[in-house]
Amino acid sequence: MAGFEEQLKEALQELRTGKERKFDQTADLVVNLQKYSVKKNPINLLISVPHKSKDKKVAAFLETESNLIDTITVNDFKHYKEKSKLKALVKKYDFFIAQGSIMPKVATSFGRVLGPSGKMPSPQLGLILNADEKTINDLKERINTSVKIRVKETSIKVAVGKQSMTDEDIIENIMSIYNEIIKALPREKENVKNVELKFTMSKPVKIKVR
Repeated sequence: MAGFEEQLKEALQELRTGKERKFDQTADLVVNLQKYSVKKNPINLLISVPHKSKDKKVAAFLETESNLIDTITVNDFKHYKEKSKLKALVKKYDFFIAQGSIMPKVATSFGRVLGPSGKMPSPQLGLILNADEKTINDLKERINTSVKIRVKETSIKVAVGKQSMTDEDIIENIMSIYNEIIKALPREKENVKNVELKFTMSKPVKIKVR
């Protein structure tokens, strides 16, 4: 059996022979699990990848308005009392950051929607002390090269790149993500049934792990 990275390369070559689409398709990695209980072993990961595949839409809860990032100040909180407006906000952005000084108010006003969606600003990547230019720009760059994974079922699907990226860059991203998933599983590779790779509009290509 060909090695994991060799299989990934072959899978990408096969996917690239598919029908041309009018948009830059996303490359998705699907890790199918076995002998694994989501309830007993919840997994919540934040993984850094070497290559950015897209600029994420980021909003910030800040004390004052900033022209560096879409901002929601404490004075704006009153506009989000309705659950429909909260849900629309969460849907609009991929990631939220917050100034630590107002985090308790953020949790009170937005926690009921941000929490379940996995988008609550966290100390891992999302809380800042000062809203200066360097801090915000550095954080946005880190967010754009990070992938969040919350395992809710026995199949993990995660975007690993874009069709326009080189095979090498996509594979490097996959290996960073896959290795971290393996480390987080209670029985590591034994918990992996198989792996699939696909483009947005393509059928998945199966990859054997054993």
